[in-house]
Amino acid sequence: MPERHPLSARVRLHARWVVPVASAPIADGTVIVEGDRIAWVGPRREAPPGGRNDELGEAILTPGLVNTHTHLDLTALRGALDDLAFPDWVGTLIAIKRELLSADDLLDAAMHGVAEGLAAGVTTFADTADNDAAFAALRALGARGIAFREVFGPDAAQCETALAGLEAAVRTMRAEETSLVRVGVSPHAPYSVSDALFAAVAAFAARERLPVAVHIAESEAEDQLVKTGSGVFAERLRARGIAVGARAASALTLLDRAGLLREQTLLIHCVRVSAAQAAQVASAGCGVAHCPVSNAVLGHGVAPLLDFLRAGARVGLGSDSMASNNAMDLLAEARTALLQQRARSQRADLLSARELFRLATLGGATALRMEQEVGSLEVGKQADLVAFGIGASAVPVTDPESALVFASRGLQVRRVLVAGETRVRDGEVRGAEVRGAEVRGTEVRGVDPAIAVRVQATAARVAEWRRAQRAG
Repeated sequence: MPERHPLSARVRLHARWVVPVASAPIADGTVIVEGDRIAWVGPRREAPPGGRNDELGEAILTPGLVNTHTHLDLTALRGALDDLAFPDWVGTLIAIKRELLSADDLLDAAMHGVAEGLAAGVTTFADTADNDAAFAALRALGARGIAFREVFGPDAAQCETALAGLEAAVRTMRAEETSLVRVGVSPHAPYSVSDALFAAVAAFAARERLPVAVHIAESEAEDQLVKTGSGVFAERLRARGIAVGARAASALTLLDRAGLLREQTLLIHCVRVSAAQAAQVASAGCGVAHCPVSNAVLGHGVAPLLDFLRAGARVGLGSDSMASNNAMDLLAEARTALLQQRARSQRADLLSARELFRLATLGGATALRMEQEVGSLEVGKQADLVAFGIGASAVPVTDPESALVFASRGLQVRRVLVAGETRVRDGEVRGAEVRGAEVRGTEVRGVDPAIAVRVQATAARVAEWRRAQRAG
């Protein structure tokens, strides 16, 4: 039973449309929030009385969007790595992080990224990073999420040291977990993690009951490395004195052998996957983070989303980092995913706006094993909500789910709540404790504008470094 709150703590949000996701859209609907929970959903004319009214008017009220894959600490790299082949993109990113970005730079970028996501209706983030910047930013801005701590180590000889470092970082982060933000682990990818380290992280995560995220089956270069020990990644590892050979029949086979094809594992990308492998992923209970825009930007191809859905896999949508996407717009991800699958199949009757909006909400929550708390507007669930104002370019709206996916440019985020707390009001992002902002009670009256200035300065420094690299 959800906790009951006095009528004075009750808020009745009224909108032209309510989209519960778990059930059909409601015209002239109401959602009642009591504390951090949803207490009622239905037509306005049937709503119980009492509490404060929040008149949203011509708006579509939905669950908060769930972004199943971000790298928030890379937000300052928006546009910095455009048009690079994937192995070069990876190498350049590593060099930039090593040579140019301080801990403060990463924190500013993460703060900027969380604010961008909230302003676009994202209330839950699944972030991967080798630092705690996103973990801190999510807590500071009152967002919900999982901070997956990355670990690297392509040489099996590094396994013990890498695992010890991961265990220490996780121990420190877990001491600061909140009801909204928790910790996971992420053995990065086959080209940056040895088989021994994959297995060690799998055992550590199982022992500590930690969720896991891993980049997998993403690119041709990764495929070559895993299957035959060849290609660009193999050459670069050998140049570092690391022995390389064929490792498995496929990247998913490699993970299965390490004990990572299981519940609580989130598989990121999964572009190079067969229908049979999609069924295997579904059977194992893994989540899948489908990142259609990033996959296209980096030239990886189109992931077999239809195969995953037909197999009953737990699929959500992810934006990936701003270094490979340039915008955190989950509604655009939904539209791109739908259009890619229709174009690939040459059929207009496959998938629907309703199915894709579900992936951006309840699908993402299911992929992260959070569906009991978020992803749909249902009594007893956490009050994570978004009100999209209907602009002139979205009119007429007769099907709100179609408008959300196909006419999202005509919608403006008017209100965002996380656990019943207002995090965005009329475009202004609020948080729990933002450095340099004025705190009033449990809210912050706007994000410190100096953060955006510092992020811009970081981006300019990176751009100058890139010009010097190309000139050299």
